[in-house]
Amino acid sequence: MPITDAHVGRTYPATAPYPVTAGKIAEFADALGDDSPAYRGPDAVAPPTFAIVVALAAWDGLFADPELDIKLSRLIHGDQRFDYARPLRAGDEVVSTLSIDKVRARGNSAFITVSASVDTTAGEHVCTSTSTLVHTWPEEAFA
Repeated sequence: MPITDAHVGRTYPATAPYPVTAGKIAEFADALGDDSPAYRGPDAVAPPTFAIVVALAAWDGLFADPELDIKLSRLIHGDQRFDYARPLRAGDEVVSTLSIDKVRARGNSAFITVSASVDTTAGEHVCTSTSTLVHTWPEEAFA
């Protein structure tokens, strides 16, 4: 059975700890084409979208949940937002926990809003990554 609003509130286990290093921050900034000095050196802060690296790992629980029947090949990433308590910094070790916040089914499609809380392994909240995903199923799934 595909995902429904009955799944709202479902939360998946935290990801494995992810060490945020100055090198990973610099590589991410390079991929963005951003040469800001804030993203370089031992005291680097991460670009605002860096949190997606950790948040995406949390999506694995959603994709692995057999009850939801979600396939990456049938998914469009429709919207993304980051709400920060503080910047991610080199030296942080973080985990992410994903929750299903909203599901709106329309025909053979669903608009799914998920949030991934990114927190240090010491329990400090860093940011929340909120995504809207659009998923479709074959028409016969609803016959």
